[in-house]
Amino acid sequence: MGKVGAGGGSQARLSALLAGAGLLVLCAPGVCGGGSCCPPPHPSSAPRSASTPRGFSHQGRSGRAPATPLPLVVRPPFSVAPGDRALSLERARGTGASVAVAARSGRRRRSGADQEKAERGEGASRSPRGVLRDGGQQEPGTRERDLGKATRFRMEELRLTSTTFALTGDSAHNQAMVHWSGHNSSVILILTKLYDYNLGSITESSLWRSTDYGTTYEKLNDKVGLKTILSYLYVCPTNKRKIMLLTDPEIESSLLISSDEGATYQKYRLNFYIQSLLFHPKQEDWILAYSQDQKLYSSAEFGRRWQLIQEGVVPNRFYWSVMGSNKEPDLVHLEARTVDGHSHYLTCRMQNCTEANRNQPFPGYIDPDSLIVQDHYVFVQLTSGGRPHYYVSYRRNAFAQMKLPKYALPKDMHVISTDENQVFAAVQEWNQNDTYNLYISDTRGVYFTLALENVQSSRGPEGNIMIDLYEVAGIKGMFLANKKIDNQVKTFITYNKGRDWRLLQAPDTDLRGDPVHCLLPYCSLHLHLKVSENPYTSGIIASKDTAPSIIVASGNIGSELSDTDISMFVSSDAGNTWRQIFEEEHSVLYLDQGGVLVAMKHTSLPIRHLWLSFDEGRSWSKYSFTSIPLFVDGVLGEPGEETLIMTVFGHFSHRSEWQLVKVDYKSIFDRRCAEEDYRPWQLHSQGEACIMGAKRIYKKRKSERKCMQGKYAGAMESEPCVCTEADFDCDYGYERHSNGQCLPAFWFNPSSLSKDCSLGQSYLNSTGYRKVVSNNCTDGVREQYTAKPQKCPGKAPRGLRIVTADGKLTAEQGHNVTLMVQLEEGDVQRTLIQVDFGDGIAVSYVNLSSTEDGIKHVYQNVGIFRVTVQVDNSLGSDSAVLYLHVTCPLEHVHLSLPFVTTKNKEVNATAVLWPSQVGTLTYVWWYGNNTEPLITLEGSISFRFTSEGMNTITVQVSAGNAILQDTKTIAVYEEFRSLRLSFSPNLDDYNPDIPEWRRDIGRVIKKSLVEATGVPGQHILVAVLPGLPTTAELFVLPYQDPAGENKRSTDDLEQISELLIHKLNQNSVHFELKPGVRVFVHAAHLTAAPLVDLTPTHSGSAMLMLLSVVFVGLAVFVIYKFKRKIPGINVYAQMQNEKEQEMISPVSHSESRPNVPQTELRRPGQLIDEKVESQLIGNISIVAENQSTKETPTYVNV
Repeated sequence: MGKVGAGGGSQARLSALLAGAGLLVLCAPGVCGGGSCCPPPHPSSAPRSASTPRGFSHQGRSGRAPATPLPLVVRPPFSVAPGDRALSLERARGTGASVAVAARSGRRRRSGADQEKAERGEGASRSPRGVLRDGGQQEPGTRERDLGKATRFRMEELRLTSTTFALTGDSAHNQAMVHWSGHNSSVILILTKLYDYNLGSITESSLWRSTDYGTTYEKLNDKVGLKTILSYLYVCPTNKRKIMLLTDPEIESSLLISSDEGATYQKYRLNFYIQSLLFHPKQEDWILAYSQDQKLYSSAEFGRRWQLIQEGVVPNRFYWSVMGSNKEPDLVHLEARTVDGHSHYLTCRMQNCTEANRNQPFPGYIDPDSLIVQDHYVFVQLTSGGRPHYYVSYRRNAFAQMKLPKYALPKDMHVISTDENQVFAAVQEWNQNDTYNLYISDTRGVYFTLALENVQSSRGPEGNIMIDLYEVAGIKGMFLANKKIDNQVKTFITYNKGRDWRLLQAPDTDLRGDPVHCLLPYCSLHLHLKVSENPYTSGIIASKDTAPSIIVASGNIGSELSDTDISMFVSSDAGNTWRQIFEEEHSVLYLDQGGVLVAMKHTSLPIRHLWLSFDEGRSWSKYSFTSIPLFVDGVLGEPGEETLIMTVFGHFSHRSEWQLVKVDYKSIFDRRCAEEDYRPWQLHSQGEACIMGAKRIYKKRKSERKCMQGKYAGAMESEPCVCTEADFDCDYGYERHSNGQCLPAFWFNPSSLSKDCSLGQSYLNSTGYRKVVSNNCTDGVREQYTAKPQKCPGKAPRGLRIVTADGKLTAEQGHNVTLMVQLEEGDVQRTLIQVDFGDGIAVSYVNLSSTEDGIKHVYQNVGIFRVTVQVDNSLGSDSAVLYLHVTCPLEHVHLSLPFVTTKNKEVNATAVLWPSQVGTLTYVWWYGNNTEPLITLEGSISFRFTSEGMNTITVQVSAGNAILQDTKTIAVYEEFRSLRLSFSPNLDDYNPDIPEWRRDIGRVIKKSLVEATGVPGQHILVAVLPGLPTTAELFVLPYQDPAGENKRSTDDLEQISELLIHKLNQNSVHFELKPGVRVFVHAAHLTAAPLVDLTPTHSGSAMLMLLSVVFVGLAVFVIYKFKRKIPGINVYAQMQNEKEQEMISPVSHSESRPNVPQTELRRPGQLIDEKVESQLIGNISIVAENQSTKETPTYVNV
């Protein structure tokens, strides 16, 4: 969710951010690809208008958005194509300065003759096509026309008073930042910079200051430091005398502070790098600074000292308190990220933001980059179930979910305006791609009704959403919007905040006075409403608070909006009628509170003329502002009430210094205006004088008078109107039908009562209508259409639901889960609520109001819990059930299976988990050559291998959003031999009992056996087992060469086995662990659980050997068991299920494993270390398992 740049009022505010508080920045898109600033912008230079790709975005506002450095006047170093042009953008209302922006993407090289003609002023004096006056000659084709309706141009050249100053020595500098304090201050500051596009950094800078309105400038590099490179210039919005300069952080991180409009500076070192600043809207010395490492700092001394507020703050999501909504002026609102990446909304005091003093107004997490604090509203977004949900707090009260029509199903929302205690939002619904629907809210910002469908949208140069909506300055409730109808974009206008819309009537005549044949609704006037972050794109529209009737815009006449054949149009009666004023795009600025219009042509050629109109664009006079044609890069008007001085920035050639032309318009006025110089003008809409419930009459200067207005005259009078149906919009849940009536939507039940309604109380029963916010009408149908208070009837509970606060069906063990109880109908104040969490704990509440913040509970065990809620009152009851899955994070998965087995024997594989209890799991098994997995809900499977060879087994365990896996390799043979090994006691002193050590010792033992016996290594497999004392298992395996020949017979395996035992009994197998430490390997004692399967197919010689060993008296056990258990794995299984589970030994078995006493269970960390490991040696898989039982020596035939 975010704020969005949207046309005029909204986009004009965006321009104000670009310009800063009395500041100007220009960029030339042709130089670097068309961005709003050619170099990679300083992070603080981007106003807070960029939205998330899908989210809650917003349009930044002066005083609460991050402080913007001066806009850049970028001087293009290259030549341009003839089609390139420069534009003008008037500074938005409410920001102090009247700013015009003009830029070029380069310069076209011209022939010597053309250049000479341009320098003489020839070729640049051609007038716009139209009707001349005052003795001027008519252009061909004008002849007899309606001169009263044609736009008139006076070709006699007049001269404006101007002076020119060159910034000598800065000819290589390609960027400039300009600040003009205005308001009776003659000081202008200019920071010029050389930005190296190859290095991506600033290599030079100069600071200039003028104290005579720009007639002369002084270079201040010696006052800030000759070697200091300045990067950005900030101005305090509440005290323009306070200036802040930021040095280039690549060289040093410092601030230079001035309190005398830049005359002197003090330098302060910083221990962090500033990315953006946010000035307090009231306190001039209070500043928030955002660093490049996402830390937020505060200063109460205008940057002289800083204090850390919070780490992990989301960029551009921090705000000062809003007076009237927050009691503490030093309260800071911010969105911060936790270490696990979640975002939450925090508030704290700027000088006391400790952990104990932070508040979290919205419970739980919010979507990243979604916090908006604007005027009396706070907005957050929370996505659950794949859908975004939007919440609003009005005047810092509890958050409520924003209510759109039930099936709007928004996938994106942008807050456009929060003026006049109402939220204007653009919503992209589930079936929209490049259009948005406009919605308008009630005062609390909770209930929204549709204002206009399918408004055109586009993306700005930095990816932010731009809505084609323009709020006309000076007239409340008046908007222009571009709506898409059948793939055609048309411009509509409203005078009552979107209650009614209509097309724009095209002018009756064109520029020459010829009639225009354009019949509504098939043909109308269409306007470009975009005023993007890049002030050099076409599509200009301008209005001014002090000239409420005048709107100037570029557009075209036809069936739809077009990007070709663009002309300039003006309306002097607030959009009722329009006149064409130029056939080419011009930048039009307001002078003298809108009493005079100034127009500069968009052209890539140098100019020395501009046009002035004293009669709201009906006629234009030509004035020269310089003797030498100038490539115009920007225009800055004097801030304040009497805007009569302008500075034009440019250069005579692409290699010359910056030229600053000061233009003084005072000479064009005869005198100051008196009362008799004004006439009344009544605001109306197609003759209807009641606009927003009132008749308003304004003062306008008579067109024939050339007097200077000075201060804005304002409205003469305002008279409320009698309320009619036109003053009311449809209430939430109602839709306007073709007969004009507001009727309930199919999904809305008008009889449903507010859940806050309790028996004996009253509620407002809607009539289906609600008065347009800020409408001032009285009496009339007001009583008929206003919601009526009505006694709350008793109702039985209905529509009960219980959900988690985040909409998920899962919760984490040991953590709070917040449950929300929702009731569509019923007396919430007199309803008993009983909640059973399903884990043996239940709670009761006497009314639903006590559960508004949610019911918190902590589950100590994992599992699926049946959460039930029942509500009862004297009229009935209702119940609801929620099946909640409580889990804990799965950390480890270990696959337990034999590392050697025989053909056609059943093999068991078990997934051993840590922790053992994690909730509902899904197991995906891949084994053998199967191309499709086996999916189970159990952690064990059984299977057989029908052929010899190496086989890979993989198990994937899915636990919530996490998937872990383990892979093991198992060797399959027709027969093999197995023997348990023990070692001399000194090995235990060096056994750290970790997997890596066991693997290395296994390789050493194998090497010793090969050297002592001469048996090829392909026949031997050694696995060192976890635990103490140190033990290992020796496997004698058949070997077959790759050709399938020379396979060892049973007799060969017996001979190898006898040889191995013989050498082990003679202490011939030993190895040196380290110098002076020799370890001997022995045959271990007979185990109580045989190592191998004793089947009738095994040889008789092996049985005789076994009987001989038994009769010697070394063992008294008769071995008929078919399987043995692995104690280490057995411990894991007992932790998991608290009951016996079958585990796999090196060969198959069929007997249950004995229980391991609880005293033998190891700590979890040790169990993790003792997991079975698998490593391939040659063509054999080595697996180490934990073994903790004493065993007697045995050698068994298989």
